Amino acid sequence: MTVTEPSEIELSPMERQPVLWPALRAVWFRELWLFRRYWPAVTFGSLVEPLVYLAGFGVGIGALVGSVGGHSYPQFLGIGMVLTSMLFSSVFTGMFETFSRRRFQRIYDAMLSQPVDPWELVTAEASWIAAKSCVYSCAPLLVTVAVGLPVGPQLALVPLIQLIAGFGFALAGMWVSCLVPALDWLRLIVSGVLTPLVLAAGVFFPVDQLPGWASPLVALNPVYHCMQLTRNAAFGELGPADLGHVAVVLLGSALAWWLAIRAMNRRLID
Repeated sequence: MTVTEPSEIELSPMERQPVLWPALRAVWFRELWLFRRYWPAVTFGSLVEPLVYLAGFGVGIGALVGSVGGHSYPQFLGIGMVLTSMLFSSVFTGMFETFSRRRFQRIYDAMLSQPVDPWELVTAEASWIAAKSCVYSCAPLLVTVAVGLPVGPQLALVPLIQLIAGFGFALAGMWVSCLVPALDWLRLIVSGVLTPLVLAAGVFFPVDQLPGWASPLVALNPVYHCMQLTRNAAFGELGPADLGHVAVVLLGSALAWWLAIRAMNRRLID
């Protein structure tokens, strides 16, 4: 009598699970189940903070500045708040929550005890963070429309841009969370890296106001390319030059994906 080894059993196409789908489904179900408990606290901070900036700076400085590039300052700043809302929601979650789940809660160890690969874990986690940050970024966008931002067909691309960029920034946050030895080191990343990137991205003022020596540094800033792409789409001014910004966003997301998987493999498997 011949016994068939389990590894030799051929599964029919109906019995085979698609790659990534089981991890994606499990992560999204877990996050939605947990999110119903803490969403008021998280949503309050993620939505109110950019709206406070928009109200304070937009009304106060807007009366002094007048217009920027043919648009009112509240509209200019409002689109900047769309980006910062997405950026902080994705990066902060990618850094702090990922570190806590890996180091203290051991959630990823439990996930990897199932037939899940690290790349599936990283992709599923980042997809949830990106979707959440994309939704949060829509709040300042709606406020900016309310203060006079013209509604055009290219405006519909703004949430898609935030979703793709949020995926990349979430992955970058997950990669950084694997590099630092303790949770407090992430505060250094926020103050020493993330804040300068935001200030040199054209969120609060046009980057051409910076000194000439800063131009090469601005071109290397991924937040700047996301900002330009978001603002041009919101104002209906997308053109061939934006293909360069699209390339930076896509290549940056792909690089962050590779780095996050490599770092998570080293922390959880090696």
